[in-house]
Amino acid sequence: MAFVDEITLHLKAGRGGDGVVRWRHEKHKELAGPSGGNGGKGGDVYAKAVRDFGILARYRHLKFLEAKGGAPGERQSRKGRDGENLTVGLPLGAVITDKRTGYSHELLTEDEKILLLRGGKGGLGNEHFKSSRNVRPTERTLGREGEEADFYIELRLIVDAGLTGLPNAGKSSLLNALTNAGAKVGNYAFTTLEPNLGDLYGFTIADIPGLIEGASRGRGLGHKFLRHVRRTKFLVHCLSVENNDLEKAYKVVRNEMGAYDAGLAQKPEILVITKADLISEKEIPEYLKRAEKLNKKSFIVSVNDQKLLKEFSEKLVKILRSL
Repeated sequence: MAFVDEITLHLKAGRGGDGVVRWRHEKHKELAGPSGGNGGKGGDVYAKAVRDFGILARYRHLKFLEAKGGAPGERQSRKGRDGENLTVGLPLGAVITDKRTGYSHELLTEDEKILLLRGGKGGLGNEHFKSSRNVRPTERTLGREGEEADFYIELRLIVDAGLTGLPNAGKSSLLNALTNAGAKVGNYAFTTLEPNLGDLYGFTIADIPGLIEGASRGRGLGHKFLRHVRRTKFLVHCLSVENNDLEKAYKVVRNEMGAYDAGLAQKPEILVITKADLISEKEIPEYLKRAEKLNKKSFIVSVNDQKLLKEFSEKLVKILRSL
């Protein structure tokens, strides 16, 4: 199933039940008095944060969701049942924007639940209108419509570590090697068209699609995926040994993140030189020395070298635990 990180849903709260006209029936009296009950309240609409980053895909073909309506009032002054509430599960990290008002809310805590729309009030039965001057009222009111609106829902992933870097920097391969995520891998740019997720000893790792120069202005995959970096707690900047100019490649990604959100430049980051199997063992110290000029916390790894991979995995987990 394709990863969906933004969607618009039309949501509607339930309609209130109608009030009714009913009469008490007693012996020897044709109509003893009004007994029409009020209608039930329409169901409300809630959003609830769930730890399922793929849940938005379920709503791709369900553009309209509605809570249950309230039931009509009943005889003997009984109120109609209230409509069942609708709870829409949304991924942790989702930003929900009410397009009527422009108000936005971020779901940042698992199981957090917020009210989006209120159900309509139930109508009044004829007993409500009884008075000393109107002992046999025939009035009743209808239930009110529930609130409804379009909601724009945008997912901004909340992950422990995000793999960033230029296209074809080996991020997907590294994610697969560390977590068995099963991300698509190919020897060409933009293999990753959507974020991939994996679990490393309880820490969530995301492979953020590759950035190119101008991404913050919409070039390449644009800033569509930069929003996922914003909430990542820790960045793993990947550079391939295939880059002749490591400094330039490093600055392209850093500059694009900074242009999108200045706060991204302040996130904790390590630098990882990937595809070490493409160079000789003697060249590894040289590449590490070049990398450390860009970031003092630098590592070198190859998914085909179990020793380097194990060393890096252990160091990464140690860093994440320290955070």
